[in-house]
Amino acid sequence: MSTLQVGFVGLGAMGVPMARHLHARGLLTAVANRTPAKAQALALELGVAAPDTLAQLAAACDVIALCVTADADVLGCVQALRPGLRQDAIVIDHSTVAPATAQRAAALLREAGARFLDAPVSGGVEGARNGKLSVMVGGDEATLEHARVVLESYAARVTWMGATGSGQATKAVNQVLVAGIAAAVCEGLALGAALGLQAERLLPTLAAGAAGNWFLDKRGATMLRGEFGVGFKLGLLHKDLGIVQGIARAAGTEHSVVDKALADYAALMAAGHADEDISALIRLKHAPVRGA
Repeated sequence: MSTLQVGFVGLGAMGVPMARHLHARGLLTAVANRTPAKAQALALELGVAAPDTLAQLAAACDVIALCVTADADVLGCVQALRPGLRQDAIVIDHSTVAPATAQRAAALLREAGARFLDAPVSGGVEGARNGKLSVMVGGDEATLEHARVVLESYAARVTWMGATGSGQATKAVNQVLVAGIAAAVCEGLALGAALGLQAERLLPTLAAGAAGNWFLDKRGATMLRGEFGVGFKLGLLHKDLGIVQGIARAAGTEHSVVDKALADYAALMAAGHADEDISALIRLKHAPVRGA
């Protein structure tokens, strides 16, 4: 059994179930959140600590996992952790940020005698709850092996992608595919609804053939019922795609899928739908959906 002491920072829709999986493995030592009351409530429930500062959390942990929102949040957490970090501590960042941000975080931690892995995840809230996330990791491979037991607490697959920033580069590719698949599924199902096809026949038929995919399986029925409860907030995908657009421009690759998705999600956000699941994209496809 691992003797690692792990702290988890960022208790949102993904972070809470990930922290619970760590607790189930006997690894979780402390939690923290931007809203302290949320961390205190979870700490009381699980019987772990909720330190007043991130430096105090760092002092109690060998490994600290972050799951926050933006590039500035990651760098802010790293700076706040630095005064308390143990020698050779490992900070694992599960946020989606730019590769350059990961490289900056790694440099800051190296100065403090600590190590860093950029390790964004894919699989949505369901994947976090079920412990079936896919984790794409950048950084030192030996560091990953030392911390693998942490990641495997909530992952079905953990893959080392290369040097620092490679995890975030992989997540950029992932988000292009997510955006493109979501757009295709929403547009296709909108057409099916407009043509009067019955969802209970259409969805399993599509899923059994070449059109089958995770998004169709997990979101097809709910979007046709006009239900857009949070799986992955479209406002967060919009944020991610802004990062991806910059990466694609710098790489000199085509980014029309990203551009279109950014415009579509911006329109939905302007209409007040930022906190809905990305399947709310079907609202723009003119399907006769209840609640749209």
